[in-house]
Amino acid sequence: MRSWFITGGTPGGFGMAFAEAALEIGDQVALTARRPAELAAWAHVYGDRVLVVPLDVTDAGQVQKAVRTAEERFGDIDVLVNNAGRGWYGSIEGMDETDVRGMFELNFFAVLSVIRAVLPGMRARGSGWIVNMSSVAGLRGVTGFGYYSATKFALEAVTEVLREEVAPLGIGVMAVEPGAFRTRAYAGFAGEPVQEPIAEYRPVLERVRAAMIDQDGKQPGDPQRGARAVIAAMAQDPPPRRLVLGNAGFDVAVATLEESLAELRASEPLSRGADFPTAS
Repeated sequence: MRSWFITGGTPGGFGMAFAEAALEIGDQVALTARRPAELAAWAHVYGDRVLVVPLDVTDAGQVQKAVRTAEERFGDIDVLVNNAGRGWYGSIEGMDETDVRGMFELNFFAVLSVIRAVLPGMRARGSGWIVNMSSVAGLRGVTGFGYYSATKFALEAVTEVLREEVAPLGIGVMAVEPGAFRTRAYAGFAGEPVQEPIAEYRPVLERVRAAMIDQDGKQPGDPQRGARAVIAAMAQDPPPRRLVLGNAGFDVAVATLEESLAELRASEPLSRGADFPTAS
């Protein structure tokens, strides 16, 4: 029986989907949430196999305490799922700097805090899994969500390097890149009017907001199926370094990488010509 530590336990979201998928295969779960009372009835069904831990992942002290609480209850943490995060929209020029920094605190720096809190135990045992929930937006930037995309691009880089650093220690690392999934991620957009201070960008952001509202509750991705796909990928030999989830997300990822490769090859003479001439 493995022990999981999962952040971002919003009802109906990926965190709960991962928890339920882990419980389905007989594991036990510590699921964190900023509002743990929302999970009380759900957790009660599973008895001692579930521990709901209050946690604001942007508070490094709370992170350390939450990890210790989970380890005291379950012993080792075998699987970490960094799921907590959120997206805000706005233009690159106009988004409030406080909001930009807040998004990086939540989507990037908080992930580092949790990883650093869990890794010592995994290193000591020589085993473990770290699953970082990225996004297709971490492979292709999304108009109107430039800074959200930037947080996910940063997470992709850290995940890639961390994988190489800890592989010799027996620890697996995977980036998961969902497309549009039917979680509550878009639920708040209807009540959040566009705050863009620069008039020239408002039309495109209004379209972005309208599209998010229109998609809410109709996204094609199923979080339960997505979580099970990740567990299946972890069991592969070798497991993938990254896993895109959803048909549309897969198509976008493939098209993006193919376009990038074609562009690189088209500029190959310029790229290769930037070195000092080789001696003849």
